[in-house]
Amino acid sequence: MENEIKNDDSPVVADIHGSATIAGGVQDVYGEDRATEDQLLTPWSTSVASGYTLLRDPHYNKGLAFTEEERDAHYLRGLLPPTVISQDTQVKKQIQLIRQYQVPLQKYTAMMALQLRNERLFYKVLIDHVEELLPVVYTPTVGEACQKYGSIFMRPHGLYISLKEKGKILEVLRNWPERRIQVIVVTDGERILGLGDLGCQGMGIPVGKLALYTALGGVRPSSCLPITIDVGTNNEKLLNDELYIGLKHRRATGKEYAELLNEFMIAVKKNYGEKILVQFEDFANHNAFDLLEKYRSTHLVFNDDIQGTASVVLAGLVAALKLVGGSLADHKFLFLGAGEAGTGIAELIALEISKRTSLPVDEVRKKIWLVDSKGLIVSSRKESLQHFKKPWAHEHEPVTQLLDCVNQIKPTVLIGTSGQGKTFTKEVIESMASNNEKPIILALSNPTSQSECTAEEAYTWTQGRAIFASGSPFSEVEYAGKVFLPGQANNAYIFPGFGLGLIMSGTIRVHDDLLLAASEALASQVTQENYDNGLIFPPFTNIRKISAHIAASVAAKAYELGLATRLPQPKDLVKFAESCMYTPTYRNYR
Repeated sequence: MENEIKNDDSPVVADIHGSATIAGGVQDVYGEDRATEDQLLTPWSTSVASGYTLLRDPHYNKGLAFTEEERDAHYLRGLLPPTVISQDTQVKKQIQLIRQYQVPLQKYTAMMALQLRNERLFYKVLIDHVEELLPVVYTPTVGEACQKYGSIFMRPHGLYISLKEKGKILEVLRNWPERRIQVIVVTDGERILGLGDLGCQGMGIPVGKLALYTALGGVRPSSCLPITIDVGTNNEKLLNDELYIGLKHRRATGKEYAELLNEFMIAVKKNYGEKILVQFEDFANHNAFDLLEKYRSTHLVFNDDIQGTASVVLAGLVAALKLVGGSLADHKFLFLGAGEAGTGIAELIALEISKRTSLPVDEVRKKIWLVDSKGLIVSSRKESLQHFKKPWAHEHEPVTQLLDCVNQIKPTVLIGTSGQGKTFTKEVIESMASNNEKPIILALSNPTSQSECTAEEAYTWTQGRAIFASGSPFSEVEYAGKVFLPGQANNAYIFPGFGLGLIMSGTIRVHDDLLLAASEALASQVTQENYDNGLIFPPFTNIRKISAHIAASVAAKAYELGLATRLPQPKDLVKFAESCMYTPTYRNYR
């Protein structure tokens, strides 16, 4: 060291020349200001969160809610204005701030910034205003956020695993600071909502899903890990966009893709254990079915697009029976869309009817008809169909137009999972109304722009007789002097409680009966008041209680099937679920 100074009463100190400081500024102890661009530096950091560091740690930051004692104990004096306010007051301030924005994407950005600044306040705001903010942090706004993720990207919310990390995925997982992960939501960005291939920018989906796992299902945020697997993109616009944050080449397929995913699944299990829940999200059809089939017997895996959508729609149909009468077996179903969501819903309906009637599933499937881009799925097309569509190829002459399908099959339930907006035309809806006193019409495609029809169209074209629900939210509709409240068949009803049920019971595999249990639990939460308003789903205001009931039902079925490992089984599973749920109220620091 230069010019070492030694006094009898003082320790050795280093006198670093004033040339390293500017106008009497703080001395450059580590020499960072003097380093040239090609010199290497060590990114020093403190290890105990206090003072300035504490205020920038979203897990512990409380902003102006730090008490006088905490400010003294944690070196916060002077770093905050002198006022101390409660978390409830902070919630009021934040919601007022968010309401000032007119553009949904601005609200989304404000909420994500809050999550990065103060985690507990983010979840408190979201829980207290869930019906207002659910469309902001998830569909439909998250779709636009994914489209523009490159330009609004602030700092990492999760892990990015690309082809560059092949052979090193276990190391990448260990880079994540949290060790006790219980649920992973992973996407490869190939089929984001109804928006198509958004590549690496699909990260908005896992981030949004896991925010709901915590807010609606009470799964601790520190145990949630969003992951995007980047194998490239076939979206030409993104490939030519200088702000695109992912790999700029076309998607890897075949062996290269399969090897990367297999390494990922092995690494996940090795790093986090047998009971880690992996939720696949927004994979393209051909990969989604293959991945679920390949890993369902070796891992705890769940595909929300196939299984979660199916479970929530089945719950809505079970609830709708109170309004239309009869049983599910009395109905005939027609789907527009035969991808992950359509075939997933169809299969779960068939399983539920089979369970209730003891009829073989193959026999039950004959009541369920699917239409894809080439028309009605019929036996004569069987050889050219993808494997997941083949069970739905029934004996019938080829039909290419949806209206003709409705007129010939005369379904009582019309379900849209096509990702194509405005496909439930006036003629189609009127045909449903002419064949049914109370036609059940579910326009499930997301985001709102891709919905097969609007709530207003469904109620108007059926003279107010439709039982309607959609995938994205619609405002109330007034028709003939009556106000209708359209329901939302949102997966957020199911997957947070479903995941909580798996986690709290230590379940090691997902069985179809667990999905049926979740559906029945959700349907049981619809009250007479909801039915009187024409709703087949309960309001989101009670979603945490609903999630606790779903978790309890899922856990009970897991124990019954011998899939649960947390022993002994708790006596009251609903109370146990509620006790497991994370609450975002501030903790006191010592």
